[in-house]
Amino acid sequence: MRRLAILTAGGDTPALNATIYGAVTRACQHKIEMYGIIKGFSGLLNPRVPHVHLNPLFTPIPELDPTRGGTILGASRDYVDVDDSEQIARIAERLHRLRIDGLICIGGDGTLNGMQALSDIVPTVLAPKTIDNDLGLNYRGEPDEWIRHAPHETVTDAIIKDGYPYTRKPSHHRFDLDQMVNYVTPGFATAVYVSASGVQRIRTTAESHRRIAIVEVMGRHSGYLALGAAYGQPDILLVPEHRLQIDMLVERIKEIYTLQKHCVIVCGEGIVDEHGQELGAEHASTDPAGNKILSGASEALRALLIQRLGDDYFTSKRRNESARAAIFTRKLGHTQRGGRPILFDRFYAAQLGGHAVDMLLRGMANAVAILQYTRQRGFFLSEAQANDFRDRWGYIHARLMHPSFYDPRSLRPSPVGIDYLLPIFNNALAPDDVEVLRTELFDPSHLTMPYHSVNVDIDKRIRYLSES
Repeated sequence: MRRLAILTAGGDTPALNATIYGAVTRACQHKIEMYGIIKGFSGLLNPRVPHVHLNPLFTPIPELDPTRGGTILGASRDYVDVDDSEQIARIAERLHRLRIDGLICIGGDGTLNGMQALSDIVPTVLAPKTIDNDLGLNYRGEPDEWIRHAPHETVTDAIIKDGYPYTRKPSHHRFDLDQMVNYVTPGFATAVYVSASGVQRIRTTAESHRRIAIVEVMGRHSGYLALGAAYGQPDILLVPEHRLQIDMLVERIKEIYTLQKHCVIVCGEGIVDEHGQELGAEHASTDPAGNKILSGASEALRALLIQRLGDDYFTSKRRNESARAAIFTRKLGHTQRGGRPILFDRFYAAQLGGHAVDMLLRGMANAVAILQYTRQRGFFLSEAQANDFRDRWGYIHARLMHPSFYDPRSLRPSPVGIDYLLPIFNNALAPDDVEVLRTELFDPSHLTMPYHSVNVDIDKRIRYLSES
């Protein structure tokens, strides 16, 4: 292989540039050219295929900084339609004109779902990224537990994809952390760092004003981010994988509030009620990947608690004038996806990017670079076939947090959940992650100099295919 292409698809994460950097560095070692496709799959759908030569003279371009969040290539949520043979044929022709011998897609489960068609026209591998940590398996064979029902059939707790309801049958697998496939994805550690820090900052406000704070974190149907936010020491943790028991929750809040005059709750954006219905799914609209847009689990939970606790509970204690004034929400939102990646993400993202190049050189296609962990070996690189993640009907489901990670009675991480988090975060930060706050945040030049976007410099490097 003499020339490879790389793109970033789906939502941004803090470690994308680090993954690109690792891939480009490895390509330079093998004297392989690396082209970056602008704006993910959208760039391939563009007849002129905007692209950037990332390693002229086999040296990474200076704009490619692994400590910079986001992606210098830009990202989009456009995906290749696997059923559109004409579209795929046009992409194949464009890649041929660019003389691309292999393609690296940096993305999550949505990218992996759309990568199948490209693997039929050019060797393609995935370097994983997602802050949700939902790309992977709790154990091999997990996709076989999915059941697809007839269209329009009414099924409890079903996930609807392409008109078909999907449900999971009960698992009889004995869970072990060492058997997880893709233990953790780059972007997750930094998002947890932001989430835990946000919880700590909200704490002092709730504590000072005798209030109940509900902090909503991202993660959709997967509770990994909420689980990791336990590092911020919230009083209560609510995850999508366990149904909300409102009576028990209200009693627990009262216990905590009576004792310490405030309470901090962390909830995942995809938490569900006793009937399995998403609290935040107020609108039926979807994002470009087909996922239902969750419009506010924290606000729905706040309304529920206002009703259940009532004004008298707070006024009788002389702590607030009403339940509405006492209970407030904060969404950490996109702050979890942006900014400088911490050491764990930078290091392993670069390693996975380099490994993706090695996989192509070994002749692999339709495969995934993965980060494994065992108690004996620690973290190490490996790979898996994309079909290992697919159910019997070819669909790739987002990984849910294993139920054993959470204690639904204490509303806290379980011992297994703690054992899962410790290897990731014991050495997740480097001294420079802390030093950068001192040296860069309050740089006096920030007061006088405008922000200089890397997009300006990348735009000067973009090249296009000529019109055919």
